[in-house]
Amino acid sequence: MRTLTLAMNVSLDGYVAGPGDDLGWGVPSDELFQFWSDRVGSTGLALYGRRIWAGMNAHWPTADRQPGATPAHITYARRWRDMPKVVFSSTLSTVDGNARLVTGDAVAEITRLKAGDGGPMDIGGATLAAAAMRADLIDEYVLVTHPVLVGGGTPFFPTLDRRVDLTLAETRTFPGGVLLTRYATRR
Repeated sequence: MRTLTLAMNVSLDGYVAGPGDDLGWGVPSDELFQFWSDRVGSTGLALYGRRIWAGMNAHWPTADRQPGATPAHITYARRWRDMPKVVFSSTLSTVDGNARLVTGDAVAEITRLKAGDGGPMDIGGATLAAAAMRADLIDEYVLVTHPVLVGGGTPFFPTLDRRVDLTLAETRTFPGGVLLTRYATRR
């Protein structure tokens, strides 16, 4: 059985994007960027909602060929292109690159994918992740908390119908006061 992890940058007040989808507060240090790159390199399958897919796919497929691309960005771009991806959307008709599109029941497909063989899975996108949380499909939460209060926007956690008990599995500090906390779901 595969594991499913939700790993996202989050503001101290609990948002993954500020008002107007502002992400400018989450610019990573070199060390944090390397952490994200290593995650991509070890992910067996990435599950994306439409909006996060659109943002990632607009940049990373060609980022290694852009003027001034750093070695770290070149490595990340190649890892991202190579990583298999599933995009969940009811509005897209196609996806490109190393991705396939799912337009039907996301919870049913994620459940099916978890039951299969393969490496660990990561999930991204607030709406998709919320559906997986409500269905108790998330095995691990990785919060990379930035020392900023954005005051609103897209919350990391949706309203849930029940309590989810977690066990702290790791903490790590990055430059700039960024704190990683990794929690395993207790079942």
